[in-house]
Amino acid sequence: MNKKQIGGVRQLVHIVSEMKFPLLFAAICGLMAALLADEPTPVISPRTALDSATNEVAPLIGKYTNSLILSPSAEGGFVARIVSQLLERSHFTQHPLDDGMSAKFYERYLEALDPQRIYFTAVDAARFEKYRTTLDELTRPANLRAPADVRPAYEMFNRFLERFDQQYAYAMQTLRKDRFTFDTEDRYPVNRREEPRAVSEDDLKKVWRDRLRFEVLSEKLNLAPLTSVLNTVRSNLLAANPDSLTLPPNGKADRPPQFVTALTNKMSLEKARELARFSADRLRAGDALAEIVKQIESRLERDRYDEIVKTLTRRYNRTLRTLKQYDSDEVLQLYLDSLAKAYDPHSDYFGRAATENFSISMSLSLFGIGATLQSEDGYTVIRNVVPGSPAEKSKQIKVNDKIVAVAQAEGDFVDVVDEKLDKVVQQIRGPKNTKVRLNIIPADAPDPSARKVVTLIRDEIKLEDQEAKAKVVELPDAQGNNIRLGIIDLPSFYADFPTSGRRSSQPKSTTRDVAKLVKKLKEEKCEGIILDLRRNGGGSLEESVSVSGLFIKSGPIVQVRDPGNRVGVDRDNDPSVLYDGPLIVLTSRFSASASEIVAGALQDYGRALIVGDVSTHGKGTVQTLQELAQFTRALGVKSTNNPGATKITIRKFYRASGASTQLRGITPDIILPSVNNVADFGEKSLTNALAWDTIASADYEKVNLTAPVSPELSRRSTERVIADRDFEYIQEDIRRYQKQKAEKTISLNEARRLHEKEENKMRAETRKKELLQRHEIQPTTYELTLKLCDQPGLPPAVVRSNIVAVTRADKATLDAGKPLTDKAQSAPAKDKAATVTASDPSTAKSDRDDQDDDSEDIPAEPAGVAADVHLRETERILLDWISLSNGRPLSVNRRNN
Repeated sequence: MNKKQIGGVRQLVHIVSEMKFPLLFAAICGLMAALLADEPTPVISPRTALDSATNEVAPLIGKYTNSLILSPSAEGGFVARIVSQLLERSHFTQHPLDDGMSAKFYERYLEALDPQRIYFTAVDAARFEKYRTTLDELTRPANLRAPADVRPAYEMFNRFLERFDQQYAYAMQTLRKDRFTFDTEDRYPVNRREEPRAVSEDDLKKVWRDRLRFEVLSEKLNLAPLTSVLNTVRSNLLAANPDSLTLPPNGKADRPPQFVTALTNKMSLEKARELARFSADRLRAGDALAEIVKQIESRLERDRYDEIVKTLTRRYNRTLRTLKQYDSDEVLQLYLDSLAKAYDPHSDYFGRAATENFSISMSLSLFGIGATLQSEDGYTVIRNVVPGSPAEKSKQIKVNDKIVAVAQAEGDFVDVVDEKLDKVVQQIRGPKNTKVRLNIIPADAPDPSARKVVTLIRDEIKLEDQEAKAKVVELPDAQGNNIRLGIIDLPSFYADFPTSGRRSSQPKSTTRDVAKLVKKLKEEKCEGIILDLRRNGGGSLEESVSVSGLFIKSGPIVQVRDPGNRVGVDRDNDPSVLYDGPLIVLTSRFSASASEIVAGALQDYGRALIVGDVSTHGKGTVQTLQELAQFTRALGVKSTNNPGATKITIRKFYRASGASTQLRGITPDIILPSVNNVADFGEKSLTNALAWDTIASADYEKVNLTAPVSPELSRRSTERVIADRDFEYIQEDIRRYQKQKAEKTISLNEARRLHEKEENKMRAETRKKELLQRHEIQPTTYELTLKLCDQPGLPPAVVRSNIVAVTRADKATLDAGKPLTDKAQSAPAKDKAATVTASDPSTAKSDRDDQDDDSEDIPAEPAGVAADVHLRETERILLDWISLSNGRPLSVNRRNN
């Protein structure tokens, strides 16, 4: 092709891309790639030969943004200056923004852009190295009223975009042209954080190719094996004449032949019929059965590979779309967030939307339509409808409907196809009793061009599934008498924080809700209570103090130290005790911050026994939120944009006993085996985490309810755990995890991985079979919500499933085929709102002094199942305690083998 022809094709691609005809556009892009495949690579400075691959898909890349080059906004420098000053003056460490902090700032931003070291080469890093010791001077100029120079943020981000464009083009070309095989002994490093950067662009392409091979193999292993369908095909070919493969049985045209039906499990009906005709022709031609089966298998494998390519292409396109929708303010947020995290992991910079999400998360309510939304191939799709919400009441919104445009009241519709999910959510949210109109493609529309307009009146949406809830469990003691235990599941410490200026009609309070549940459990004659904080990442400091006060008389709950070494004490001043019976707090490595305050206080007082993982998370710091608008106004910055806010660590938590909860967390009285105990979770795994230390103990009076029984309860629990088959399974999983963790790489040999997968499957089936053979007596369980607490008696009992062999968190950690520590390709590319409840609260951010936060740095454990190993053993420990307290014989292992 000559240059004129190439230019014509590229112009055609650009025109079609603007018309948004995705199928035609994809076809022309493929044609263009084929036409350009043999073109010589021009050398254009400063770009390199690798950029030629990008040129083939440049129109697609440009589809999602008006410019590939981002630059600072007019007010961005002033915002950066203010953030740096607040961090220097307010952060707990009181550390100046000097060369040392500049180096941390630089490292955090580089890591934020390229955490797995798959984009920047050593040459790129060397180009940026000049900023290692100069970001402090650029961000905090000598003139106190001058803006910061934030151009490094955009220089590095734009280079990252270039590299991603190149990786995207390379991946698309490779998927289209190559067909990977997996018969070597190659291995892939699942965590490249410690790997050296690629020296050359050829080395970088090798990194991309290895990652692509890893992704293809992972997708291939996730597909069901072809064994069963091939066996069916083989048996049909043996028993059938050629006509029976293609003709419907008994002459019924609506029933395809069995041969075709078997193939439709792996391909479309049309392709299955085509393959049936091919097989019939081969039989008539006298081909050997084995050869026909081999050709069918080859066809099935080819089709499966094509599906894998489609899956990965969609995945790369989603990442591309997300990145190409970044704007200047989002780059600044990423940059200043890196500055904040140079001080500690929980300091942050964020914009207006994040502040609003905090209010939603803490109050467990929002104003909107009540639908869970998800971004899918450029469309905003309805994934769930909240019962009783405006969306549900309208009877016009259904799961899988696609929102293509949004209008406020009687205003014009705004197209939201290919729009970022966060921005779509912001348009759908709004004040109570206001109107929003949605232009929707109905999920059941026979014509994909069909549209309908739905008008909804926004209302308050209660997020009740995140409230405290409880269970009443009936268990037999050693004498066969039923004992009732209460279990309170508390996902967070929520309260009303109207940071967005909106207040719920029914303000939320964790303390009020927990008290309501405790009263109900007492009414139902529960003799002991378990407070389950295993997936509680924190929340309101005030609520954690008052919840602790439900179980003790007045006294200090937590001490707080500021940068000037002044120590304050947060106390429970209510002398009443709502519940004084046996109490266990169940924790995990995911129990963080406010939940650690509760566990630590109840342990210090000797009021509750702590049971769980080897330690809690270890977040023992206090953050405050400072909105920046007042500072930008003081500098005379004129802008209609919200400059955002800082969340800065200003204090540290200490237990009543004087020990910090920072870094070390809370060590349980009884530690249970768990994969979490050896995984890289917790504050210790976070960069720039503050140190552990101690201060003087507060003056408090212990109740010592646990000291008399703790040694005996621990001894009996240890004996049970050693003899318990489920905990033996967990110990096996721990050893497997440690072995995988030590290897740091994963095999790219398909046969080896299939063998490992088969071993995992057999192990799971063996465990399941053994579990069913136990004939365990399952306890009677009654589930309670806050609403049900107002009704007399208990709801109907639910059937609790058999005890699982590992917790869901352990299972997620060990899930076959998934790398143990692999992160997203890049932090900026991560879809922060893949699923949002119009909108679902995301990261919780505090808006006032002395408030704890539910940090995004703390991994969220999956929701627990009805019964799990750790909860079961905790129930046994509590049953033992009740027996000791009442002078009864201690409980026995409740099994009927």
